[in-house]
Amino acid sequence: MKINPKNGMDRLLFGMKENDVIALYGTPDKQFEDEDSNRILLYYKEQLRLTFYQDEGFRLGYLITSNPDSVVLEKKVIGRKVEEVKQELPFKAWEVEEFDSTENHFNESNWLIFQSEYGVVIRVEIGAIINDNDEFEWKYKK
Repeated sequence: MKINPKNGMDRLLFGMKENDVIALYGTPDKQFEDEDSNRILLYYKEQLRLTFYQDEGFRLGYLITSNPDSVVLEKKVIGRKVEEVKQELPFKAWEVEEFDSTENHFNESNWLIFQSEYGVVIRVEIGAIINDNDEFEWKYKK
């Protein structure tokens, strides 16, 4: 799965509606609402968690994956040492937050998070970009 910073992942673009995603990937394996009334779709085979923001008309705004085939700028990420992955990418500003055995490595300019455990990337999170006017930059135009 190709992760496209600022845009989405694979065939998914930030700003898609739920029906656009279902047309591409089929019926999700599980769906629910979170505590903010956002709609969450889970696709087990793809190892994907998609968040559709309620306050944005249920547009796709956040993606999480543990898919071992995930790549960022042609670099495989899952299962690799997080420091090696970060060195290979052109993104240089990373904030690190520690949680017991895991760490989140956050690059704000691309709204990209590598979650690592014991120094190895276990999942990738990517969100839609918010511009200087505090508005989402939706990539899907329909």
